[in-house]
Amino acid sequence: MVEVELARIIINETSDQQYIFLREKEGQRQFPIVISIVEAMAIDRFVKEQTTPRPLTHELLNATIVGLGAKVTRVEITELKNGTFYARLVLEGLGGEAVIDARPSDAIALAVRNLAPIFVHEDVIEEVIAF
Repeated sequence: MVEVELARIIINETSDQQYIFLREKEGQRQFPIVISIVEAMAIDRFVKEQTTPRPLTHELLNATIVGLGAKVTRVEITELKNGTFYARLVLEGLGGEAVIDARPSDAIALAVRNLAPIFVHEDVIEEVIAF
């Protein structure tokens, strides 16, 4: 697996498709993931350390994870099938490690919020770069 970082967020409020770009931490390869405006805005808020008067969905989920005594330890983007990325959210606590199927955008929003590392399987990077 290759560790990546959030390189850019492109938000276009007149479009249904927003983009986040992930870049290798120790390399030059990068690629976009198309996400919705809701997740793009959540990620952007976390990056800019902006708060909302009341918790939104990702803040609620994060508070639930923490309230149960767990923490987000990493995100893994595991597959690319028919143009759709698949990811797993990895939590520690709750008596061990829990691996949860998640949309990459939701998992990345939680990773950014928790300063947790993001990893991508090498074959996913190779496939997306080949496009």
